[in-house]
Amino acid sequence: MGLRILINVARFVVTYVVATVAVFFFMRAIPGDPAQIALGVNATPELLAKTRAEFGTDRPLIVQYFDWALGLPFGDFGTSYVTRQDISPLILDRVQVSLILVVLAMIVALAIAVPFGTYAAVKHRNPSGIVISGISQLGVAVPNFLAGILLVVVFAVGLGWLPANGWTPPGVDFADFLARVILPVLALASVQGAILTRYVRSAVMEVMSEDYLRTARSKGLSKLQALVKHGLRNASIPVLTVTSVQLAALIIGAVVIERVFVIPGLGSMLLDAVGNRDLLTVQSVVMVLVAITLIINLVVDVLYTILDPRIRKGA
Repeated sequence: MGLRILINVARFVVTYVVATVAVFFFMRAIPGDPAQIALGVNATPELLAKTRAEFGTDRPLIVQYFDWALGLPFGDFGTSYVTRQDISPLILDRVQVSLILVVLAMIVALAIAVPFGTYAAVKHRNPSGIVISGISQLGVAVPNFLAGILLVVVFAVGLGWLPANGWTPPGVDFADFLARVILPVLALASVQGAILTRYVRSAVMEVMSEDYLRTARSKGLSKLQALVKHGLRNASIPVLTVTSVQLAALIIGAVVIERVFVIPGLGSMLLDAVGNRDLLTVQSVVMVLVAITLIINLVVDVLYTILDPRIRKGA
């Protein structure tokens, strides 16, 4: 098992390095001189040369790449071409907001998907199970931003129960934080919960047809007892794999939801940087999103190895 985990870590490192190369050189392929963008079209050649030297864009690309890439693991993202501010504290502050949204949304999505997906599988021939399956299918078709707008219209504008937008850090005012985080978390979790419900239902139904579950029932256990005692662990393996994919989708979905609810996370920072053509900030934020996705996949691969005895024996 240890060898398998080392292989996963090595794969993560290689993928991360390849991602840094791809992100860096893709951003350099975008037309435009950062110094010209920062100074405007009327800048003199002398001032342009001075600004390029200040930004470091007058150096060879390979030198620029290593200067940027080697600083990433230490939280050094460089200086913004537009605001001339250090990007690192801004990203570290914004990433906390985005991670709070994503983690809370995934917890809510799993809290929805596991019981309802299991119930829909156990009662797949009953009307209640069919209704849950139909609702989850409808939920899959609703985009996150539309769910967010509908929630605002109903609970913020119509009923006035919750604020429509804004953000309060949990350490400043926890009650106001909860009030403002409910709608964006529900907007993210509703769609992901519907998707995961479908996968949980399929995984549980597949496990229920296995011989060992029928043997457990022949020993006197009820369908639910046999499923809880012998089936859910095996059903969790494919669900865990899908959860990692949906976590990555949540990170991307948070970019839009942060804009809908005016939340100062990585998504808002990325969209603002794109609008200002602040290429280094865009490059760094994209790399942070990629790194978070890769870390999630690494953690899931390790958990997959721990949960599945077939992988442990193969390793």
